[in-house]
Amino acid sequence: MKKLNELYPNVDTDILIKNISINSKEVEEGSLFVCTMGVTADRHDFIDDAIKNGASAIIVSKDVGKKSIPIIKVPDTNRELPYLCQKFYDYPDKKLKMIGVTGTDGKTTTSTIIQTLIGSDICGYIGTNGRSCAKFSGDNPNTTPDSHNLYNYLDEFVKFGCKYVAMEASSEAFFRGRLQAMQFDVGVYTNITSEHLNIHGSFENYVQSKLKLFKQTKKDGFCVLNRDDEYFEIVKEACNGQVLTYGADEGNDLQIVDFKIAPRKTDIVFKYKDVEYNIESPLLGDFNVYNLAAGVLVALALGVSMEQIIKRIKDIKVSGRLELLTTNTPYYVMVDYAHTPNGISKLLNFVHTLDINRSIVVIGQAGERDYLKRPKVGNVVVENATYAIFTYEDPRSEDPQAICEDIIKELKETHDNYEIVIDRREAIQKAIDMAQEKDMVLILGKGNETYEKLKDETIYFNDIEEAYNAVANRKIKEEVA
Repeated sequence: MKKLNELYPNVDTDILIKNISINSKEVEEGSLFVCTMGVTADRHDFIDDAIKNGASAIIVSKDVGKKSIPIIKVPDTNRELPYLCQKFYDYPDKKLKMIGVTGTDGKTTTSTIIQTLIGSDICGYIGTNGRSCAKFSGDNPNTTPDSHNLYNYLDEFVKFGCKYVAMEASSEAFFRGRLQAMQFDVGVYTNITSEHLNIHGSFENYVQSKLKLFKQTKKDGFCVLNRDDEYFEIVKEACNGQVLTYGADEGNDLQIVDFKIAPRKTDIVFKYKDVEYNIESPLLGDFNVYNLAAGVLVALALGVSMEQIIKRIKDIKVSGRLELLTTNTPYYVMVDYAHTPNGISKLLNFVHTLDINRSIVVIGQAGERDYLKRPKVGNVVVENATYAIFTYEDPRSEDPQAICEDIIKELKETHDNYEIVIDRREAIQKAIDMAQEKDMVLILGKGNETYEKLKDETIYFNDIEEAYNAVANRKIKEEVA
């Protein structure tokens, strides 16, 4: 908590501020309400609601007339928010080693790997799978949270005794200015493919947003880059810290010498400082060889020994990523977060290297997001899977049927190995019911997330739980028959 005149010395009141909020519905007694400009909402329109709910003061960037509580006007509330939160929570980002991970695919896995290799007792995680550190865990509403939540989480980590944070640094977070006050000790780049063009307007703008991570990396920090990605040189030019690379060639700081993927493990040979290390990884897929290489190189750069890293690799578990469920059935069920054309293609290519028969995919695309990506996803799925069931996935204000029609609009004349089942629960059940011996059911797009964002509400929904329920339902139907 802080007094208002501690945050704004020119304000002649010492009223106590207990928290910072940008949502009038979340305001409580003692809140400082910041009227940011959202994607679809102007929070200046909700000042009276915030006051009614107990706000102690308001930050604005427009003239709003006189109110019953102090009003502080700033040029830009969105830009003001991260600096205000940083000050309110006593600069927790400066008390931690900040590790940012960006890329179109692999952010969650790589961040989780880094947390595990450094040690989850001293390294926090913030991203799609929530937040955690030192046996503490909690939810997270965004991949990279809004500033008022982000600095609150960092403050929690400091109080739990954490020394490092591995966080997913999304392009949207940089675009929205959530990370503009932050300097990173390590910036990590996994890959770049086309994504989020509805937000950024162009692929060039999307790339420029990602490059901000490396421009905000400290000069005495490290930029850990995937040399084998086609945009490596562009990213390298933006780096402010010392560049370290991983990839297949000998010139990398960490070389991926060889790897062999088995059904439940991957055997990898890494070379570091002219020494080869044989590593057994629980992660599957060639893309996870690269994610692991990034995590290993980060840990090495921060002083963790290779011996300690190798011991911790066996403990890596990324919830909702290539998660093969224990169903005790003659068919297989896997849940994964893959939702981009590149991520889906790599996942399906990997799955078909396994000893399976058909692949049956359940997938949708998010509403109010990159609509140009939808037909690309449709093409990738039907061309690489045996059968596809398209369904809703966080439709928000959009019509789920219209989203699915966007997905299939280029397929109608060329493919017939798909159908639309709008209700996601019904789609999962249909896929499970279709599965025969050695078929693989893949439920994609949400991983272990626990919500679906519908038009007027956010409901609890978890693909893993729904898959287990569908398996149980099928067994009951078979027993009755």
